[in-house]
Amino acid sequence: MSSAVEIYKKKTRKSAQVFEKSKKFHVNGVSHNIRFFKPYPFVTKSAKGKFISDIDGNRYTDYWMGHWSLILGHAAPPVASLVKKQLPSCWMHGTVNEMTVLFSEVIQNAVSVAEKIRYVSTGTESTMYAVRIARAVTGKKIIAKVDGGWHGYTTDLLKSVNWPFEQPESLGLTDDSHIVSIPYNDLEKSVQILQSVKDDLAGVIIEPVLGGGGCIPATREYLSGIQEFAHKNNALFLLDEIVTGFRFSFGCMYTSMRLDPDIVTLGKIVGGGFPVGVICGKEEVMKISDTQTHTRFDRSYVGGGTFSANPITMTSGRAMLQFLKKNPGVYKKIGKLGDLARSELGKIFNDKAVITGMGSLFMPHFLANGVTEVKNASDAAKCNIDLLHQYHFEMIARDGIFFLPGKLGAISYAHDESDIKGLIEASSRFSDSLK
Repeated sequence: MSSAVEIYKKKTRKSAQVFEKSKKFHVNGVSHNIRFFKPYPFVTKSAKGKFISDIDGNRYTDYWMGHWSLILGHAAPPVASLVKKQLPSCWMHGTVNEMTVLFSEVIQNAVSVAEKIRYVSTGTESTMYAVRIARAVTGKKIIAKVDGGWHGYTTDLLKSVNWPFEQPESLGLTDDSHIVSIPYNDLEKSVQILQSVKDDLAGVIIEPVLGGGGCIPATREYLSGIQEFAHKNNALFLLDEIVTGFRFSFGCMYTSMRLDPDIVTLGKIVGGGFPVGVICGKEEVMKISDTQTHTRFDRSYVGGGTFSANPITMTSGRAMLQFLKKNPGVYKKIGKLGDLARSELGKIFNDKAVITGMGSLFMPHFLANGVTEVKNASDAAKCNIDLLHQYHFEMIARDGIFFLPGKLGAISYAHDESDIKGLIEASSRFSDSLK
């Protein structure tokens, strides 16, 4: 029987050639670190619905879905039709446009904390500005984040992302002494750490579901406890809902958990497949960036960027959210498929793996090093990550099922029950091979 690598190389000869050329121009051949996987990533030609196709003619059922941003699938018609209408009127203005106002109206009606909004082009920028605002409003310096929390490449938050969490994440960082890290879903230990820095604590930023850290939901008790500590100590409570915003229902996850964040960051789904980052905040917090009422000596500079609030992103984002609002069945369908995937994968892998996630998100963790449950990024990191990569790569090579190796899976509205059955069958074969 041929190995998965041999099968993959035979199927992706053109990709191998183009990727060799890509390496001449791009660091490691890619423009985003996580897009590389061994022996080389296939080169995409097109994508539509639930499928992504490479230049060799292979078609894959996609569970990566554009970094989990494409909740309706690739090239979703409700979004594409409105974008096509906008293109003749220009795709870049660099000035105020009505599409931004219309889009913001939809967001504000769905996200109560969005009393004031600023747009940027990436999630990284949105968390960078959220942290800056927290420091400006409070006059303090320390920001707390969780072990394994991923908030983009912003220098302010590039700490304790990967195991072991005390190791530096990058060269070139000048000072990370004003970032402290707390253990996810462990309120007692987190409060102990926060207590030691409370006098200079500007804010705490948390994902309600760890994305890169293992697809692990936070408990409501944990989030409400951290929020309570932050507010009692005049610090801001920041929720990074770039992954979770509009993923499980129309709006943000904090609403269902009865939380009261000061700032929420959004991205991914709300862009409709185009670049976006959103800082949503209470007016009393966001006014610190108002250049009409503050001078450069007492304001927080939240500038956006050249392409912020461009008419195409504003149009695609509004089209996406309007469709989701009018079609609540989207969430029912993808949530049901997610439940099925987690349940059946749990049966297949039994005592070999724990399946985390919620709604339409799911991720297996192959147990190792004495781990029996996965409650935080430390548990996830101690699992057999090499086996997870192997599992994902086997499905790419043998079954035409695409997960970015090592990352969680996201189900879109374009998927159906037959896709989940195909995933289960492929997973069952992999599980049998482990025996």
